[in-house]
Amino acid sequence: MNDDRQFAPATQRNREPILEVLQRILPSTGTILEIASGTGEHAVFFAPRLSGRKWLPTDIHYLSLASISAWIKYSPSDNIYPPILLDVCDRIWSVEQEKQFTAEITAIVSINMIHIAPWAACLGLMAGAGRILPQNGILYLYGPFKQNGQHTAPSNAAFDEMLKSQNPEWGVRDLEEVIAVAKMQNLHWRETVSMPANNLSVIFEKLE
Repeated sequence: MNDDRQFAPATQRNREPILEVLQRILPSTGTILEIASGTGEHAVFFAPRLSGRKWLPTDIHYLSLASISAWIKYSPSDNIYPPILLDVCDRIWSVEQEKQFTAEITAIVSINMIHIAPWAACLGLMAGAGRILPQNGILYLYGPFKQNGQHTAPSNAAFDEMLKSQNPEWGVRDLEEVIAVAKMQNLHWRETVSMPANNLSVIFEKLE
């Protein structure tokens, strides 16, 4: 029997601290749209622990979609949707063509995406969140960030160099710049939470 599940070691380390933040800041109902779900390990961990909400995983890569589907089959939950293909750089996201989803989405979660993607992906994420989220909807980001133009730890600086060696368009983003582009999409920065391994949780709220 084929097993398409992929494994990301960081998931085991960060899922509990992330869940603690999500349980506090996410709306109590509605669908949580996960952008760049990757292996799918976060999706199957969070969904059953966020009862009262539904979880919609997405990714741009077909291998990741296969892994997410395999994880859902391995660890089923009645509040998780099958994964869908979604490219944040599209002017209209695939999920926007499904009124069932867009009417229910109350939050967007993106973990470890904007630094392992071109800056255009961050811009696309903010634009999509601005279009889709309802008033008071939540956008949650997790990952390493620079603050005031400086890395917060030597390990993040080394990680940044490694990312840029793989793709010059990748790299650890400046938090203030991310907040600025979010503001342009009517997304108000609400809170930044320090996380293990020099990562941050960054929470935005959609204004009117």
